[in-house]
Amino acid sequence: MPALLIGLLAGMFCFWMVTTVKNMFKYDDTLDAFGVHGAGGTLGALLTGVFATNLINDTAINGKVVPLGLVDGHAGQILNQAAGVGISIALAAVGTFLILKVCDLTIGVRVSDDDEEQGLDLSQHGEEGYTLEA
Repeated sequence: MPALLIGLLAGMFCFWMVTTVKNMFKYDDTLDAFGVHGAGGTLGALLTGVFATNLINDTAINGKVVPLGLVDGHAGQILNQAAGVGISIALAAVGTFLILKVCDLTIGVRVSDDDEEQGLDLSQHGEEGYTLEA
């Protein structure tokens, strides 16, 4: 049941991120990767700290079953999950920066102004993405 609740909440949150927040901040995310994977994954990870229970994983220390998540009485698991999210964000940011830097130094990450004005479908792929004359 908690998995269904997490899925429902994450689905609504992702929808809100890609329809409202993206328009509010006017960021370019054509595939909605941030709104779905970044925001939804973060919420899912945090809610896992809420709903982690002994019903799924009966972790025991010295023979005594210990609480796992907030529902079982261990609110600290949310902080553990938040730390994991923070580490993931930092790793993704540093990795992305390094990859973009290497690409920029070797082949570049921008097209020419002429190619951008002409449109990348035509200048880079040799075909038109949209035929508006029909």
